[in-house]
Amino acid sequence: MQVLTSPGRPAGDEPVGDSLDQDVPRFRVLLAAALGPLVTGYAVVATLLALVTLTAQHAIFSAGGVLLSAGPGWLAAYQVELGIGGHPLGMLPLLPTIGAVLLVARAAAKAVRRLRCARLRHAVPLIATISGAHLLFGLLISLFSIGEPVGANVALAAVVPAVISGLAATAGVLRRFGLPQVLAERLDPLALRGLRAGLLGLFALLAAGALTLTVATALSARTVSSLFEPSFGGSFGLFLLSVLYLPNAVVAAMSFVSGPGFSIGSLDVHLIGYRGGSVPGVPLLGGIPEHAAAWWPVLMVLPLAVGVLVGWSVRAVDDDPAARLRAVVVAGAVVGFGCVLLGTLAGGRLGDGPFDPVSVPVGVASIVAFCWIVIPAGFVAFFAGAHAPMQPVGSLEVEEEAEAEAESDEADETEESESDEDGADEDSEASEEDSDLAEDPEDSEADEDFDAEADAELGLDLPEEEPEAEPEGEAKEKSETPAEEPESVTESTEDSGDAKPAEDDR
Repeated sequence: MQVLTSPGRPAGDEPVGDSLDQDVPRFRVLLAAALGPLVTGYAVVATLLALVTLTAQHAIFSAGGVLLSAGPGWLAAYQVELGIGGHPLGMLPLLPTIGAVLLVARAAAKAVRRLRCARLRHAVPLIATISGAHLLFGLLISLFSIGEPVGANVALAAVVPAVISGLAATAGVLRRFGLPQVLAERLDPLALRGLRAGLLGLFALLAAGALTLTVATALSARTVSSLFEPSFGGSFGLFLLSVLYLPNAVVAAMSFVSGPGFSIGSLDVHLIGYRGGSVPGVPLLGGIPEHAAAWWPVLMVLPLAVGVLVGWSVRAVDDDPAARLRAVVVAGAVVGFGCVLLGTLAGGRLGDGPFDPVSVPVGVASIVAFCWIVIPAGFVAFFAGAHAPMQPVGSLEVEEEAEAEAESDEADETEESESDEDGADEDSEASEEDSDLAEDPEDSEADEDFDAEADAELGLDLPEEEPEAEPEGEAKEKSETPAEEPESVTESTEDSGDAKPAEDDR
């Protein structure tokens, strides 16, 4: 039975419609990954602004005004410095930034799964699409805000969201591909373990700062409650503002616990010093004390405990104490870099008033955090880990003497071996001479016949000497040569017979 089939199309003659049908799902996936975080983030910002406007007493709600105001709020979520009536606002909340980064990373990971990318380079167009969409959206918002009370720099509004979204998308793609495991295989195990210990130490320091902030807020509960306004709208706005800036306050508390502290305008707070100043009326800042306390240095136990924790986590990474110390140094560097990054994002300009600027001394904070990690962690990692058994001084001296004797014995053995080689050479030469003599049996037999004839002529009857034991090789050679000794013996007997009658005649 013959099967009828249509002839196959040559390469390059596929219909255009088929390729378009294959590219449409890919295009939709890229479009969803790029616009999904933008629409979601913008909708969340607009919803929060609408809630604040609706709950405020003297505010007039306008849908258009809320949508236009949500644009600068979206830029603030991506850490773009804003200008409010000509005054800079650089201290921006970190909580919306964390949410935006997680949103973009999740969208990128989902798109990679839907696109079925086999390799990392196949996801490069996805990352470029997400970053490019954020660039165009930020540029559009900045252009619409020109001339408005709240605006942003056009260049910063385009570049900063593109960079942050690109990094977040890259993190989502790498997590989906499992590239961190590949990097873990290629990196030095000690460096990788130090990196993990450093992240552990950074989160532990943040936890110490959060604990300090919680305790300070709880102890100042009356002051915090007095900062809320009687109206629900005003209280809701202050509560929302405190929640959005909560990560910033945790970073400042971490710097305070470590030692360098923080500053708000003229206010400067750190463990061993205090300089008073005015503070914004926000419930989140109600826990800031009005004067220094003598027990503040006790809080240094918290970063010390973090250093001990890091050292305990790397105590078993290697049997060599020096290797463990290298891991501790890597962990300290990670913590120092994290303090620089978080301190830079947590602070910034706060208008031109008495609260400007809000800052964390990132340089000093990074150095102090590095020391808090390296010094206690180094002690714990060195003494809590495995060590080679130490030997007493006397045994070391005995070992040195034994090594010296061994060296002298080796020298004597080398000399003896050289002398044995020389003796072996002489013996080999002698054996060669003997072999040469053994190779000429006719000469040796002729000498023996001559001696026998001489003795017979002189009439000497010498006792026969016992033949000496000859080597087996020479015996074999003599046995192979023809025997001529009987002729000489007969000749000697005839001569002796002739000689005896002569004696009788005499």
